[in-house]
Amino acid sequence: MKVPFNIDLENKVIVITGAGGVLCGAFAEALGTTKAKIALLGLHLDKVVEKSKVINSNGGISKGYQCNVLDKDSIIAARNEIVKDFGTCDILINGAGGNNPKATTDNEYFKNEDLNNMMTFFDLDQSGVEYVFNLNYMGTLLPTQVFAQDMLNKEGCSIINISSMNAFTPLTKIPAYSGAKAAVSNFTMWLAVHFSKVGIRCNAIAPGFFATKQNAALLFNEDGSPTKRTQKILDATPMNRFGETQDLIGTLFYLVSPEASGFVNGVVIPVDGGFSAYSGV
Repeated sequence: MKVPFNIDLENKVIVITGAGGVLCGAFAEALGTTKAKIALLGLHLDKVVEKSKVINSNGGISKGYQCNVLDKDSIIAARNEIVKDFGTCDILINGAGGNNPKATTDNEYFKNEDLNNMMTFFDLDQSGVEYVFNLNYMGTLLPTQVFAQDMLNKEGCSIINISSMNAFTPLTKIPAYSGAKAAVSNFTMWLAVHFSKVGIRCNAIAPGFFATKQNAALLFNEDGSPTKRTQKILDATPMNRFGETQDLIGTLFYLVSPEASGFVNGVVIPVDGGFSAYSGV
């Protein structure tokens, strides 16, 4: 993992949820170069253990932990293990999230003829919508409740949430995910104010379009060719490309470094190739 600049977080304990995913796995690798102790939390233990091995083989200090961010007892159990292994949390990165086909419409625009022929807004599954909202919003709130207790009145503590372009302008087809990420951005600002007197900063990163396993079905056909949606995305992104994980690391390092961003609190930073700035004309 190539990092854009070096920061020293020696003796800091960094907890990352969703660390088995592409983006947060890259975050973990990058932060592994900072001398911090990295706790990788994921629903699937094998994935975070494998990522931890990569970090440790490159000279970092890390360990993987199984954790369900929608189960507070699971989070508390992970927290207790982390305290035994590394100490209490200094930096929390809430990266767990995702979408679900049951909360996704087939078409961008509703047409009468779509009824009974495809997944319309009226067919969205309640359990699917609840799952998406809970995974993204409650999956941010619950780990914060558990780990922020260990961060109170300590120096250099911060929380970084992962929002999305959906939080600024909702994308078509994915109303639950868009609404949940808007809630994450709002929650980030709320937390920044709420914890401002006890030394915890809270900010968020809002990635633009990154090609990952989670959105592959929306971006690419079964044969690997780009979908019409992919072309629309690229046309609306002035830099005319998808983001790469490397593109997020500089913003991440900026936000976790108290020397660089010690007076930055309650912001949501887009990393989107200009998507949020482009009006389409």
